[in-house]
Amino acid sequence: MSALIVLAAGGTGGHMFPAEALAGELVGRGVKVALVTDKRGQAFDTRLPGVALHRIRAGRPSAGIASRVLAVCEIALGLLAARRILRTLAPAAAVGFGGYPSVPTMMAAARLGLPTVIHEQNARLGRANRWLTPRVKRIATSFVQVDGLAQTERARIVETGNPVRPAVVAERGRPYAPPVTGPINLLIIGGSQGARILSAVIPAGLTLLPAALKARLTVAQQTRPEDADAVRRAYETSGIRAEIATFFADVPVRMAHAHLVISRAGASSVAELCVVGRPAILVPYRHAADDHQTANAEALGAAGAAWVMSEQSFTPLALAQRLETLFAQPDLLAAAASSAQRHGQPDAARRLADLVIATAGGAR
Repeated sequence: MSALIVLAAGGTGGHMFPAEALAGELVGRGVKVALVTDKRGQAFDTRLPGVALHRIRAGRPSAGIASRVLAVCEIALGLLAARRILRTLAPAAAVGFGGYPSVPTMMAAARLGLPTVIHEQNARLGRANRWLTPRVKRIATSFVQVDGLAQTERARIVETGNPVRPAVVAERGRPYAPPVTGPINLLIIGGSQGARILSAVIPAGLTLLPAALKARLTVAQQTRPEDADAVRRAYETSGIRAEIATFFADVPVRMAHAHLVISRAGASSVAELCVVGRPAILVPYRHAADDHQTANAEALGAAGAAWVMSEQSFTPLALAQRLETLFAQPDLLAAAASSAQRHGQPDAARRLADLVIATAGGAR
């Protein structure tokens, strides 16, 4: 297939990472790709070599009449711009990854009669995709069950999984060895939003552990810049070995070497944990849109791949008790790692690309 595929995504990592993975898969098959996003998505320009980048305007409706009117105007302007871009590019199909910037492009594609696919990363249908669902030809999902998708839409739904970076897939083959004796590697990845609670609770919780257990710990914690010094001092005071950074460039490698991960429950984090196959304590970000992180976390919890702690229950004492229980029973960690890996879909990018090409009419 030599035609062009247009991808539309919001500018945050949760939408852009799977778009990036699909772009890489399609380019590897000789398919031309263009990306339509907002100004935030331009930060990914250097990570998508060979992919033409187009920027449109898109508003995010929020509380207040003035804000909603402005958002509608922005979406209308984005719709006009997207229509011009699509008429110029004449793509074989359009693929939306959610986020409000995807709405104008996917609405324009549907109105022009183009084959359309949306991809939902979370276990609960996002607002943008909720608007687009009635208008598109195929709906790709990351989870078996997605809140907000009706049974009447099942004929259009294909579970592809959530595409992850090749660096994550490369770590899938590393076996998990539960920490029966010796060092315990603990990885904390908080994400950019709402990570303050992780920085406050986790060092305090680890301090409450028995001295023998603290002596075995090696911690790597990702924090916000404004929290880094306080977190570092907390670990130094408690005598726990810790590496603190605002960004880890090698998260897939660190995840593969971790005995336990403490993380938010964003779609990309959850998908990466499952592909690598590592047990996790998930603390959903309570202000996430439509509480989708709780839905993601509960899906893994129900599968036996993770333990879920809400922000309300995530206290230093509760965390210390949970960790002491898990580290005293390494078989629990091993079982969760095995379950996570069973639910991982390292071929999600390939499966999504197959669906897009088939929808575009490129399947033979």
